[in-house]
Amino acid sequence: MFVQYQIPEHIRHPYPIVMVHGGGGQGTDFLGTPDGRPGWATYFLKQGYAVYVVDRPGHGRSPLHPEALGPMTPPLTYEFAMTLFTAPGKQPNSWPNAQKHNQWPGSGVVGDPVLDQFIATQGPFLVFLAQTQQLMQRAGAELLDRIGPAILLTHSMGAPFGWLAADSRPNLVKGIVAIEPMGPPFAQLPMGLGDLSYGLTAIPMTFDPPLKGPTELRREIRKAQKPGLADCFVQKEPARRLPNLASIPVAVVTSEASAWSMHDHGTVDYLVQAGVRAVHLRLEDHGLRGNGHLMMQERNSDDIAAFLERWISEYVGSRPT
Repeated sequence: MFVQYQIPEHIRHPYPIVMVHGGGGQGTDFLGTPDGRPGWATYFLKQGYAVYVVDRPGHGRSPLHPEALGPMTPPLTYEFAMTLFTAPGKQPNSWPNAQKHNQWPGSGVVGDPVLDQFIATQGPFLVFLAQTQQLMQRAGAELLDRIGPAILLTHSMGAPFGWLAADSRPNLVKGIVAIEPMGPPFAQLPMGLGDLSYGLTAIPMTFDPPLKGPTELRREIRKAQKPGLADCFVQKEPARRLPNLASIPVAVVTSEASAWSMHDHGTVDYLVQAGVRAVHLRLEDHGLRGNGHLMMQERNSDDIAAFLERWISEYVGSRPT
């Protein structure tokens, strides 16, 4: 797995930030925005953090070769990007909050040069979700063994990198910031990619009491507490715990206008039920309005980074030195 890193001359925080991209993206998601501004990697570097930016196995500078890793999906299309990421409010039959999306730094539709730049960074990914996560689990553990204790900042399909790395190396993960993580729990993914049969992941995690297989992880629907939110699965009580994540502070971060705004609460409910110190940070509750799923690439990306850095400083014990 390729990892790009930058270490400031004067480190002001004890733990580095490891940034893990989502979907068919790559580490460039954090290096710069598609309209040419510095990305979150630069922001956190300026705050005095060492920053490690991952290209997950099969992505970007960790290239995917079908003879080595197996078949891959088609690359991201303009239609899919516009519908889910860059112009959801302009599409018919979109989710209700999509109309609030106004932070994309362009029109978000065909002909937008910012959209062209974004599409150019996106590639295919492995067809089999379990294989993808096995590679992430191994690579994440090896990275932490090399660099030591760190804070993991994950996005979307990269979120299992955080859960699995923390499960494998609980003493080396000091906090997790999960930006609109893959979910909700037990979700079935489109295109036959697989499902989150272990709740948050497609491959085993450490549970207490232990599991022999995913069928022992009993589930039930928890009704949403507010209109416009989805009913999501949690475990049936008594719920099994995730002991290796229990002492790690976790923030699940959700934007106002993303499709994830309808179900991220389900991921938080699942984590809390399993004994994890998880909180749900909805950006609109903190004065950050109009964002979609690609918040790290949108117009107010630095404002969001500043908000995340404040949470990290307060709850992960990473105050400036």
